Amino acid sequence: MFDDLTTSALRVSVAGLAARQNAIANNIANIETPGFRARKVEFEDALHGALSHGESPAGVAPEVKSSLEPTRLNGSNVNLDEETMSHIDTTMRYQLTMRALDSKYGMLRDAIKGA
Repeated sequence: MFDDLTTSALRVSVAGLAARQNAIANNIANIETPGFRARKVEFEDALHGALSHGESPAGVAPEVKSSLEPTRLNGSNVNLDEETMSHIDTTMRYQLTMRALDSKYGMLRDAIKGA
């Protein structure tokens, strides 16, 4: 009941987006750390691949990679403008995903109540 395709995909999305938010916060916190390499979180392609091949999305996990962006003089490659835009985009996606989950569980709640 709670492991249907849609719910599994939404759960993977929430986990991936939360991991991305953590990576962004860590990147920003270390913007002046010499030699720090920004981290990027990817999961959308794997999720899309699983869904398009009829596989369960439950096995998709967020993948954390080091950014290949050029470095500044101190060796750090954190770009505050990029991190800020990524934060805004990720926050909006997270909110949308949570609304979808809330709606799905709301429909289930209504069905159980008989409303």
